[in-house]
Amino acid sequence: MRILVTGSSGHLGEALMRTLPDAVGLDVLEGEFTTIVGDVADREVVRAAMKGVDAVVHAATLHKPHVGSHTRQDFVDTNVTGTLNLLEEAVAAGVSRFVFTSTTSAFGRALTPGDRQPAAWITEDVVPIPRNVYGVTKTSAEGLCELVARDHGLPVLILRTSRFFPEADDRDEVRNAYDDTNLKVNELLYRRVDLQDAVDAHLLALDRAPELGFDRFIISATTPFARADADELQRDAPAVVARYVPEHVEVYENRGWRMLPKIERVYDNARARERLGWAPRWDFAYAVEQVANGAEPRSDLHRAVGAKGYHAQPTGIYTR
Repeated sequence: MRILVTGSSGHLGEALMRTLPDAVGLDVLEGEFTTIVGDVADREVVRAAMKGVDAVVHAATLHKPHVGSHTRQDFVDTNVTGTLNLLEEAVAAGVSRFVFTSTTSAFGRALTPGDRQPAAWITEDVVPIPRNVYGVTKTSAEGLCELVARDHGLPVLILRTSRFFPEADDRDEVRNAYDDTNLKVNELLYRRVDLQDAVDAHLLALDRAPELGFDRFIISATTPFARADADELQRDAPAVVARYVPEHVEVYENRGWRMLPKIERVYDNARARERLGWAPRWDFAYAVEQVANGAEPRSDLHRAVGAKGYHAQPTGIYTR
């Protein structure tokens, strides 16, 4: 099966290309794993890239870190027009399946409960309330995916991935309060996925798309929490975590790490595990076990891809 991977110079795109050595990589930026340098917003580039292709993984996007450096039109061009170009050219080329990488950021304001409210329990049934142009364009692209899937019978699966980037958090107060690895291990409880697990989810989506037709999936590390914990997670997250993964307490004390005082949202990956057969390995308990054994709390693939940043010129924490 000949696979086109867009965004092949990015974090996920490179990870996919490392895993799919015969795939064709398309990106606006040159890179070791990019076969075709071009813009998904350019219909002719997309049409040429689609020749001989059996499947598409569309990971190219402008991200949240680009909100301050790119215009809204830039976001529409890349995230909306680019997705439409790929979908329509995939149909024209007779492509058998299409996997679209979306984001849990698309949920936007639905992620933040009110004061004294339980933590938000986020499933695919939660209605997105976009917070910025990134969220607006990703939800719009998802809508195009569904439209084309319904109108043309193209099997399309949407993967709403949670955080997998290795760069430091963009919030000054968070970077100052937590060791970076400490924070990322904490996030595996509710809002992060290891890059290897994200790649595995995409490979399963490629395999299952013809059977499933159209669906959306949250791709995030399996949380140890249950819905019944939502209220206490907002009041005393350390107590909840200690009940489920008590071994973390000694590990954190030895490393001088801190648990988050509260957790305001939890991404539930149950649908992806049930319908895709996805079995993410890198959850919080496994990461804690790795740290306890003196090993890295992230996969070899995650470390091999490394940090990339998002900008060619200095713009702050996300500088490329």
